Amino acid sequence: MADETVTAGLLVIGDEILSGRTKDVNIAATAEFCTDLGIELREVRVVPDVTDEIVGALDALRHKFTYVFTTGGIGPTHDDITADAVAKAFGVALPINPEARAMLETRWKSAGTEVTAARLRMARIPEGADLIVNSVSAAPGFRIGNVHVMAGVPIIMKAMLEAIAPTLRTGRKVHSITVKAGVGEGAVGDALGEIQSRYPEVRLGSYPQMGGDRPTTELVLRATDEALLAEAAREVRAMVAAAHERAGLPAPDAEVY
Repeated sequence: MADETVTAGLLVIGDEILSGRTKDVNIAATAEFCTDLGIELREVRVVPDVTDEIVGALDALRHKFTYVFTTGGIGPTHDDITADAVAKAFGVALPINPEARAMLETRWKSAGTEVTAARLRMARIPEGADLIVNSVSAAPGFRIGNVHVMAGVPIIMKAMLEAIAPTLRTGRKVHSITVKAGVGEGAVGDALGEIQSRYPEVRLGSYPQMGGDRPTTELVLRATDEALLAEAAREVRAMVAAAHERAGLPAPDAEVY
């Protein structure tokens, strides 16, 4: 249903993320993906390559949100334990999936790649799960219940998101308007709070910008109701204009501020 709220949580898995060795970009990609589909991404967790940590986070998220997306830990090495953890969380076995194996062996045969026990780890899929097609490297992700398990490599993860998009329920699209102010947050904070209290269904965010001649602020309004959003934005623009006047600045211009 297009009018219902559809929510999601994201579980990022990997020691390399927590150590800083790998800079995560999948959070932003997932957030943009969800926004485009009208899905509210409400929580992101990052956990190490520890089975119990993954199971605990997964159980918390999958009972809380419409969908859970995971990234990382489905490769061929010993520390790729996401499939093991997901199978444990759902209480199912983790056999080699014939369809997944066929996908991989077709790819390996065309590339002249040897079939090894390590590579076959990528064909282990929890019982009852459906495969998520990987158009980049063939090694599939999988979906079990409301959990979608995907690769950590950004280009593969994006391809998997595209593959699952048609299978997901969409919610009400969240629209946004950005109002730029040539003053710091302190000059608009009180008035912004008052506007927020009058428009509880509109999310108002304040984001300070540095690096110019003076501090400026970007005020972001988000809501599913476009008419209500436009009404709140008019009040914010009027508030910003008043703040500029008090500061002796020219009237706000979106091309300048």
